Amino acid sequence: MYSADWCGDCRRSKRLMDELNVVYTLIDIEADQKAADKVIEINGGMRSIPVIIFADGTHLTEPSDKALKTKLLELSII
Repeated sequence: MYSADWCGDCRRSKRLMDELNVVYTLIDIEADQKAADKVIEINGGMRSIPVIIFADGTHLTEPSDKALKTKLLELSII
């Protein structure tokens, strides 16, 4: 998950995944310029976060809790 400490949506998505015992890697776009560039590339020029990349190659940007949980269920992660 591409994230930043100041991002409320990032904290919400992290909290949900923690509650669901989902293992994830957190990548701080403030500390890693290449990560920030990747977020901009993924989002067509926008620096929107969180960006959550899944093993199947898909991603969600700024997902609602419902959308994130649905995706985790679809991929049999939870």
